[in-house]
Amino acid sequence: MLIISPNVTAQETTYRYHRCINTTFFTPNTAFSTNLNETLSSLISNAPRSNGLYNSSIGGLQGPDRADGLFLCRGDISPDLCPICVKVASKKVTNLCPKQKEAIIWYEECMLRYSNRSIFSDMEEDPRVYLGNQNNVIHPSQFNQTLAEDVNFTTFTMLYGLVQCTLDIVSSECRICLAACMSEIRKCCNGKEGGRVSKPSCNMRFEIYPFYYMASHLPPLPATSTSKSGKHLHLQLLGLSYSYASDQCGTLHEPRGLI
Repeated sequence: MLIISPNVTAQETTYRYHRCINTTFFTPNTAFSTNLNETLSSLISNAPRSNGLYNSSIGGLQGPDRADGLFLCRGDISPDLCPICVKVASKKVTNLCPKQKEAIIWYEECMLRYSNRSIFSDMEEDPRVYLGNQNNVIHPSQFNQTLAEDVNFTTFTMLYGLVQCTLDIVSSECRICLAACMSEIRKCCNGKEGGRVSKPSCNMRFEIYPFYYMASHLPPLPATSTSKSGKHLHLQLLGLSYSYASDQCGTLHEPRGLI
């Protein structure tokens, strides 16, 4: 069992979902248990010095007792919040999945996973989770067109989106992962005011309200029309390191800076 300092709290973090992979199991006080504790401890200790992503492996390159671990913090959160989320997620996932050698947990602020196999530098889409906003939109067909980018911006005023990939995969894999998320989010969250698709290698979310923090060092987005027929789409790309804005025709402007 992972031992974490009692002063770690979940007050600043929001749990969303987890998956225990029921394919391989372990018992306490075994080699894998020791390696997993060391791996998670390494993730926790390195979280304050990371750029939001860190991986660790204990137990050699091969063998059933190997423990790989990885976390990804949301790129727009405070640097102080990332290590808090990693600590809380480590404790919670080991409590929720006490016997499984592989597990993943999603918080609003971070994702953490571990396994007895290599999980680095390979794009993975499973396990995945779909979460939709509880509220339905008034005009679902028009709203779904907005998500499909075949847009006639006449009804809605603002739509906010955020996507992120783990930095251990290449950009082409990131785009493949996000393209799949885009296709799936239109199915899972049809007619909803918001929704998200979360996977091990990437995630995507949209809402009708601003739910992320814009980086303070970036210039403001270009001015757009405020008429009732206009619409502005904020799409924060975390991991791809670009931020885009859409005009009233639904097209994407060039990247405006690093995040």
